[in-house]
Amino acid sequence: MWRQLIGRRCMSSSSSIHAVGWWDHVKPAPKDAILCVSEAFLADTTSNKINLGVGAYRDDEGKPVILQCVRDAEAIISDTEFLESHSNAVGLQLVEESVKLVYGEDSILAKEGMFAGVQALSGTGACRLFAEFQRRFYPQSRIFLPIPTWSNHHDIWRDAQIQKAHYRYYQPDSKGLDFAALMDDVKNAPDRSFFLLHPCAHNPTGVDPTEEQWREISYQFKVKNHFPFFDIAYQGFASGDVDRDAKAIQIFLEDDHLIGCAQSFAKNMGLYGHRVGCLSVLCSSTKQANAVRSQMQQIARALYSSVPVHGLLLVSTVLSNPSLKSLWLKEVKGMASRIMMMRASLRESIKNLGSTLNWEHLTNQVGMFFYSGLSPEQVDRLGIEFHIYMTRDGRMSMAGVTTKNLEYLANAIHKVTTEAA
Repeated sequence: MWRQLIGRRCMSSSSSIHAVGWWDHVKPAPKDAILCVSEAFLADTTSNKINLGVGAYRDDEGKPVILQCVRDAEAIISDTEFLESHSNAVGLQLVEESVKLVYGEDSILAKEGMFAGVQALSGTGACRLFAEFQRRFYPQSRIFLPIPTWSNHHDIWRDAQIQKAHYRYYQPDSKGLDFAALMDDVKNAPDRSFFLLHPCAHNPTGVDPTEEQWREISYQFKVKNHFPFFDIAYQGFASGDVDRDAKAIQIFLEDDHLIGCAQSFAKNMGLYGHRVGCLSVLCSSTKQANAVRSQMQQIARALYSSVPVHGLLLVSTVLSNPSLKSLWLKEVKGMASRIMMMRASLRESIKNLGSTLNWEHLTNQVGMFFYSGLSPEQVDRLGIEFHIYMTRDGRMSMAGVTTKNLEYLANAIHKVTTEAA
């Protein structure tokens, strides 16, 4: 009996000790805006609902696409015996083929190994790797982000403990580029500042500088000795041509900048779930490149060790096989062309409904996103009354627009922009 009582007391005492919570002070994190859109869409049981939130490509049926070049690469991989010991070679091949897309097929810098490159967990991982690298070697520096930019950029550099600053980019009245303000901010930033740039298909605005404006930006960066870090997540979606979409980077190379670049194949190869990306940093010598690469590899080792091999194999197979690469370039152009067609058709449909508003920005903007200029209240009405979901800043993923839902979408936009709630 006494043994049972002692046992119960011990158990009670033990339970009270373990009941002290380690994590009682942890509060829920703010929800990601894009994930909120997806959750609202999934919870909606209406048959005519439309998801314009996620920036991943969909076909004209609104379905995810597996590119034919990826299917063919999958077939090649399945017939090949792959050893885990070969994963490092595959990673090196991915990096070599990736940098050709941004620095140029015949880039002397790439051929002579004047860059440090590592495979990364898509564009997010590449950005985070660079942010950690920046913190390690320039701990007192800041990163200048455009207003607006992809929301995750703020979180990436915040979590790397890099102080953020901003430069003006978008002009709400014209729904275009505020070039004069951008240049003022570049000029007034402290010398040797880090700047994040979107070389094409700016997310979320779809507003890109012209070639001449890029040349002026590059010149001013040279004057101020700023470091340009390019995040190119939508290469090919701005113009349908991957080389043309890398023109901004080429301009900076012509002006002898040392640059950094984060690449992602989530969108332009339809491999969102495979998390394939690349981080590269141009250097002044091969010795410097080797040192920088070793540091980036060490940082990656501590963050996630290595990236999954299957996605690496798919991308490196497509990029290194001339026939598959040619097919991929055609498929990228096809995806971009469908989005361009939806932009033109949506603008025409809204106009035909009698809208007196100016919708030129629908076709002036490029890439996957349309920065509509709709107010948060108008976005809310689209969700509540019409079951059309997007982020509250009015950003629409044009990949979610199809020939079947276009007229419905145009009518809904027309109503919320012309009728009082």
